[in-house]
Amino acid sequence: MGVARDLQALLKTPYQLPDLSGFNVANTSLPISVEIENLEACPRYAGVTISGVTVQESPKWLQQRLRAIGLSPINNVVDVTNYVLHELGQPLHAFDAATIKGGKIIVKNAAEETKFTTLDSVERTLRTEDLTISNAEEPMVLAGVFGGLNSGVTAETKNIFLESAYFSPAGIRKTSQIHGIKTDSSFRFERGTDPNMVITALKRAALLIQEVAGGEISSEIVDVYPTPVQPTQIKVSYAKVHQLIGQHIGEARIKEILMDLGIEIAEETAEELLLTIPPFKVDVTREADVVEEVLRIYGYNNITLSENLAASYLAQFPNPDPEVITKHVADALAANGFLEIITNSLTNSNYYQDTEGNTPAELVPILNYNSEDLDAMRLTLVYSGLEVLRHNINRRQRDLKVFEIGKVYRKDGEKYKENNYLALFQTGNKAAENWQQPSAKATFHDLAGQVQQVLTLCRQLNYTTKPTEHAYLAGGVTYQKGDVVLGHIGLLKDNVCKQIDVKEQVWYAELNWDYLLRNYKAKLVFEELSKFPEVRRDLSLVLDKAVTFDQIKQVAQRVERKILQDVNVFDVYEGDKIEAGKKAIAISFTLQDKNQTLTDKVIDATMSRLMQQFEHQLGAVIRK
Repeated sequence: MGVARDLQALLKTPYQLPDLSGFNVANTSLPISVEIENLEACPRYAGVTISGVTVQESPKWLQQRLRAIGLSPINNVVDVTNYVLHELGQPLHAFDAATIKGGKIIVKNAAEETKFTTLDSVERTLRTEDLTISNAEEPMVLAGVFGGLNSGVTAETKNIFLESAYFSPAGIRKTSQIHGIKTDSSFRFERGTDPNMVITALKRAALLIQEVAGGEISSEIVDVYPTPVQPTQIKVSYAKVHQLIGQHIGEARIKEILMDLGIEIAEETAEELLLTIPPFKVDVTREADVVEEVLRIYGYNNITLSENLAASYLAQFPNPDPEVITKHVADALAANGFLEIITNSLTNSNYYQDTEGNTPAELVPILNYNSEDLDAMRLTLVYSGLEVLRHNINRRQRDLKVFEIGKVYRKDGEKYKENNYLALFQTGNKAAENWQQPSAKATFHDLAGQVQQVLTLCRQLNYTTKPTEHAYLAGGVTYQKGDVVLGHIGLLKDNVCKQIDVKEQVWYAELNWDYLLRNYKAKLVFEELSKFPEVRRDLSLVLDKAVTFDQIKQVAQRVERKILQDVNVFDVYEGDKIEAGKKAIAISFTLQDKNQTLTDKVIDATMSRLMQQFEHQLGAVIRK
C-alpha cells in the first residue's frame, strides 16, 4: 500500500483498496467483548469472530506469494494474517476462540513477575510495563510483539477471533527490546502503523480467511476507539522548501505532489502552507520531513548542480590523504588478483562464545536488533570474511583471494572503541590450472608477499617478525615495530573455520590500518645510485628449526651496518640428511660500498665476522 501511494504521486494513476463489499455478518452466535484498561498504550482495538473454519495448508497462490517475499507458509489462517500484514502494513493476530476464557478480551498491563510462555516455547518473566492481550483469567499474547504458546490457531481450531489494533510505538519498542523479541509485527508497531487501517485490514483478512478456510462471520465488528488519533498539522514555507532542495521547483508543483501523496492543504498563503498530515505518514513530523517527501517524488536526479560549487570547513585536510593511501593499496592488491569485499559490521554473537581467545565481554551488543544472527558489532574481520569464502566455495569457486578494509568494534569497560583493519584471505590454489604449470596450493609465503608489499606501500620498512600468538591462527608470524604490533599472518585454526562451515585451508592476515595511515611518511628520501659494483656471497647454515630468518637478518645487520645492503634466503632443507630438529638454510648477502670498490680483504673480513656471530648468537653450524 505504501508503494502504491508513492506510485500514485509519481505516475498520476490512482490506487484502489481491496474490494471489501463482500464482508457480511452471517450471525452473532459467537460474540466476544473487548475492554481496554490502558488506552495510552492501546488507543484502538478491534476484532471479529469467524466460526466453522477448516485449518489446513494454504492454496498454492497464497503460498507462492508468501515465499516470494521470504516467508514460510504455516497454515491458511496464519498465512492470511501475514499476507495482509505485508499488503496493508497492519499486523493482525488470529486467536483460537476456544482459548478466550470468559468470552472476553482485556487489553491490560501484566502483573509484576508474571510467567508467560511465548510461541517459541520460552518462558518469559513479564514486567508491569508489558502490555498483554488477556482473557478473563490469563495473558494470551504479548501485545503487538509475540503470541502465547496456547493462544494460536492449530489444526483442531474451528472458531477464531481475529484481532486488529493500533498500539503506541514506544511501548512496543521497549517490550521488544527488553525481551529480545523481533517479529514482523513488532517491527511495524514500534515504527508506527496507521490507526485508520485497522478496520480495513480486519475486513480484508476476514474475507480472505473465508475464501481459503471457509467459515462464516459470527459477530459484529467490535471496535473500541474512544479517542481517535488526529492528523498532525505542519507549517511549510515555500522559501524553506526551495532552500533545502537547492532549486526552485515552483509552488504549483509542490502543492501537486503533496496532494498526490495524501497530504491535505488546510490553509494557504502566498508564502506558506498549513498542511494536514495523515496518520499513515508517521515519519513526517516537521518541515524538513515534508521537503523530503516532495523531493522523493520530484526526483533527486532532477536537481541540477551549480557550475560553481563551494564548501566551507574548519579542519585542515590531512596530508597525506588517508583515502588516497587506501585507494593506492586497494589498487595494488587488486592488480595482484585480490578482490575487495565489503561485509556487514553486524555479526552473530554466537561466533564469540566458545572459540579460544574470544572475549564475549568485549562485544558491543545491538539493543534493537532485527535478526538474532546480527545481534552484535564484530570484534574481528575474520568471521565476516569467512562467510564470503563459504558463499563462494559452496558455489564451486574455491581459488579465492579477497581483502577488506573495515572497522571492528570493542567494549572496553564503560567505553567503546572502533578501529580500522586490513584483512586478507587466501584459500585454494595460488593460480588457476593451465597447461604450462601444475596447480599448487597457496602457501604462507604467497600471502606473506602481499603483506610485505602493503607494508612497503605504506612506507613501513624497518619492522621485525616473531612467532605469532594470535588467538585465531595456528602458527604464523607477527609484524612488529618497536612495541607496536603492525599485524599478524598465518593459517586460521580449524575450529574457527568450522564455525562458519568452511572446510578448506585458509591463510589469513590482518594489519593495523589506523597505525599504518597515521605513520605514513608523505615525503620520500632519494639517494643517488652507487657507481660501484655489488658483491654477492652465500652461506649455508644449519640451525635449530625454531630460529627464524628475521633473527638471522637482525644479527647480520647488527654486525655490518655500512656495506651490507641486503640479506635473502634462497633455499631451505629439512630432512633425514641432517640432525633431527635442525634445518639447513641458504642465505645470500649483498655487499656494496657507496664510495669505493670492495676488496677481497674487506669482503672476507665481513663474512668472517658474520659467520662468527651466527655461531655465537644463533648456535649455527657453517656448512663449508
